[in-house]
Amino acid sequence: MNGIAASQPYVIAFFLLWAGLMKLLSRRMRAQAGQTALARLTGPARAVPVLRLVGLAEVAVATALLVPPTHLFDGVAAALLSAGFLAYLTYAHVAAPTASCGCLGTHAKPVDARSFARAGLLLAAALITVLLAAAPGLVPAVTLPGGLPEVVVLAEIAALLVLSSELDRYWLVPLRRLLIRLRRPLALAPTGSVPLEASLHLLRRSPAYCSASAQLTSDVRDTWDEDGLRFVVYGARDRTAVFAVPLVGDDPRAVKVALVNA
Repeated sequence: MNGIAASQPYVIAFFLLWAGLMKLLSRRMRAQAGQTALARLTGPARAVPVLRLVGLAEVAVATALLVPPTHLFDGVAAALLSAGFLAYLTYAHVAAPTASCGCLGTHAKPVDARSFARAGLLLAAALITVLLAAAPGLVPAVTLPGGLPEVVVLAEIAALLVLSSELDRYWLVPLRRLLIRLRRPLALAPTGSVPLEASLHLLRRSPAYCSASAQLTSDVRDTWDEDGLRFVVYGARDRTAVFAVPLVGDDPRAVKVALVNA
């Protein structure tokens, strides 16, 4: 346990250094700081200077935590920053629920449960750091398997990254797209559960629809399912356009059309 406790300053320093550098080095800070909840708290004109000052404080505390040995003041400073984050997130969630917190620069993600969980994790790590610096004997000196402290540290860092919704576009959105490609929800859905809007979306992207769209004179008049196909009927001047849309698959080229006399 002592090895895990001793590693907490590095976990905190990782996040504080990252957050501080984002505030100090972001080129879009001046243009987008007015969209953060901090602009409502301090005023738009003061948002950028305050964010810069917070970034300097974060970098300073991170640097102190990275320089051994860890002093009580370092842990207290980290705990105060983390508690301040929680208080600020609470204000942002209540006063400006659609605004971003500006925690990692000028990203547009609003405050959510993950933001609170991230700040709570940082506060817990900071309190462990304070406990270790104030009274090392209170931390149990339990012998752990080799490599376990490092695994715990990596897990904490991974948790901080996962709880940072500002990074969703780099891993969560691509992961969701990959799952959709692998699972192919429209292609695997039972025949009776395919929504009409899904069939119409496939229909409107098809070459068959493009070739007949100039002649269509009405919205959808009728639909029915038969033999794995959904038939969609439109008016087409003095005729009727009947489209056959496959209920399984997502290839627009598989859609067929027939123009029949009314």
